[in-house]
Amino acid sequence: MPENEPIPWARTHTYRAMRDFVQGLDDTVPGRFEITREGIVHDLRTPVGPHALTALHLRKRLERVIPEAFVAHTGVPDVEDETERIMRRPDIMVIAEADMEGDGSFDPRTLVAAVEIVSCSNPDNDWVSKLRDYPLMGIPVYAVFDPRTGTGAVLTDIHPTSDGPRYATRKDFVYGEDVTIADWTISTEELPLYGS
Repeated sequence: MPENEPIPWARTHTYRAMRDFVQGLDDTVPGRFEITREGIVHDLRTPVGPHALTALHLRKRLERVIPEAFVAHTGVPDVEDETERIMRRPDIMVIAEADMEGDGSFDPRTLVAAVEIVSCSNPDNDWVSKLRDYPLMGIPVYAVFDPRTGTGAVLTDIHPTSDGPRYATRKDFVYGEDVTIADWTISTEELPLYGS
């Protein structure tokens, strides 16, 4: 074990304390709190129309093409991998309805895809931190939509690297093109942009 690495029980205790803190803040402090390997992330996510409208359009478009047994879920609960000490809440989770049963966080390995809409307040959370965390959690497909630029990417094919699991395939797109998320293709026509 590296010299500065906390012993396993201390890491678990610290993670659980952060999780209790974050869950205690739900609906009391503006924004969203998530836990990464580096600690707690606070995304202020000021309630801007384009972010919410993009999530709405994408959810509806996905639900038109995914099988009836699946949903494009927005909202709570989080997805959590306690062994990796990561708790996230994707903007949209494509998941089988049966995998939503039970209490507590979703198992990230049951997600078919995680979809994020980049926020103005913390774009690195979507383009850097989640790009690292989602393959580590075993989420097979990660789609990013960026209303700042009208572009995005779909990341797939988790493979091992010296820095841990990473996505091997990245397909960039610009708004207006069709995009394939897992097995389903949707349009990105007329998605809103920030500042427009």
